[in-house]
Amino acid sequence: MADGREPRLRLLRSANVGPVSYAQLIRRYGSAEAALEALPMLAARGGGRAPQIADAGAVRREIAAVERLGARYLFLDDPAYPALLAELENAPPALILRGNVALLARPCVAMVGARNASAAACRFARQLAIGLVEHGATVVSGLARGIDTAAHQGALAGGTVGVIASGIDIVFPPENAALQERVATEGLLVTEQPPGTEPLARYFPARNRIIAGLSLGTVVVEAAPRSGSLITARIAAEAGRDVMAVPGSPLDPRAQGCNLLIREGAILVQSAADIWEAVRPIDPRGVRAPGGRFGAAPGEDASDAERRRVADLLGPVPVAVDELIRQSGCSPAAVQTVLLELELAGRLDRHAGARVSLR
Repeated sequence: MADGREPRLRLLRSANVGPVSYAQLIRRYGSAEAALEALPMLAARGGGRAPQIADAGAVRREIAAVERLGARYLFLDDPAYPALLAELENAPPALILRGNVALLARPCVAMVGARNASAAACRFARQLAIGLVEHGATVVSGLARGIDTAAHQGALAGGTVGVIASGIDIVFPPENAALQERVATEGLLVTEQPPGTEPLARYFPARNRIIAGLSLGTVVVEAAPRSGSLITARIAAEAGRDVMAVPGSPLDPRAQGCNLLIREGAILVQSAADIWEAVRPIDPRGVRAPGGRFGAAPGEDASDAERRRVADLLGPVPVAVDELIRQSGCSPAAVQTVLLELELAGRLDRHAGARVSLR
């Protein structure tokens, strides 16, 4: 296609190409077409077989499905791409959107919490959402049961963004079908998954990073100590965003996660005014540096000695890329090149916090 969507989506949908490697390949080769040609060579250097490149016909069918559903693509290099989300190291190279894209230009606040939330917490979440949109904010959540549902319901009249872990044509949970359609028509529905993708468990942490990445701050209303809501809060904290929490009774297990966040330094929230006071002074950073924040660009090549030094430092336990650079003595560009080759060879996993491990 003349607009360049097809080669970019072929690269993105190819095996072993993730958000970080996609961005590095584009920076190194200048175009998706050139990057696709280089994939077999890079994977061979990483000690693996050439990754399976996405079929052009399948990509064309995906594009047709997106258009048929009344949705559109937003690529990372598009001026309209949300500036805050682009700051993440693993920002989605392509979003699929349906609804009012202008909502992303307003100050965004994420609201997340327990799926089995109490009635009181759901009522309070709706009140917070109503107050936030009255201040001019956009409320971002994940269209899950419980707190997410309450947040969207409270914000619908003023502006809400629903981020889902499935294709834009898939509803989950099923009882939120009417709400998801209202979000798509009155607000904005966002995903990075192609149409037809079912909401598998592995897609939810990726969904959570979009929720946190879009927002100046994340508010948690009821959450267990081990929950997806706390993953979203951690991503927000790692990105330098405000983390806020609504306190609850120490006798209620659903409040333990929020109370733990407050003990660790999260902002205690009792009203929408508390949230707005926390995020309002922050510069929305409407203009980002060219190329986003993906660290050093991979160099043209790395020597065999550099490959051995970096590979010898890797193992099954995730390690920070900065630590690899320090211990290997290699340049940042050389380390990024070796990691890119290993990832394309199917031998490397990337983790939150710019950490990597061998599979």
